[in-house]
Amino acid sequence: MSKVNMYFATGFEEVEALTVVDLLRRVGITVDMVSITGIKEVKGAHGITVRMDKVFDNADDDVDMLILPGGMPGTTNLAAHLGLETMIKTYNNRGKYIAAICAAPTIFGKMGLLKGKLATCYPGMEDGLVDAYVQYDPVVVDDNIITSRGVGTAIDFGLAIVKILIDQETADKLAKAIVYNV
Repeated sequence: MSKVNMYFATGFEEVEALTVVDLLRRVGITVDMVSITGIKEVKGAHGITVRMDKVFDNADDDVDMLILPGGMPGTTNLAAHLGLETMIKTYNNRGKYIAAICAAPTIFGKMGLLKGKLATCYPGMEDGLVDAYVQYDPVVVDDNIITSRGVGTAIDFGLAIVKILIDQETADKLAKAIVYNV
């Protein structure tokens, strides 16, 4: 079964992060919630503190996908972490999946990873999708890069990841089980 890491920084968007973690775990995908702060408790943008599975230095760096939630200042804090930046670039160079929602796709843009790619992000932050072909769909997949727009698209984002890592049938069954668009 697939394994992914979702990275958390102080100020992450709780709904985006935890919705995706929940959906992936429901279908058996192993998700490690990884703190980049050095401690296991990370406070979200709306004051909700969540206990992580691991801290960055102890996390598995050989997984099937890296996922970044949005939120402010969470996105800024994720972008400032040099170890995470190196890992994202390495994954992208190897064609491994990287995914981001809300403001977090701008991290990929500022790294130069979106040149000539289709991508989306939180409305008003499109300038951060440097050299991308900006889209306005809830979720955009271009090769190994998955991007999404925000809290309202978190379920779509999670289901798209399930489709990629498992298959469409599993994503459809999950959508029905959570009474999503039925």
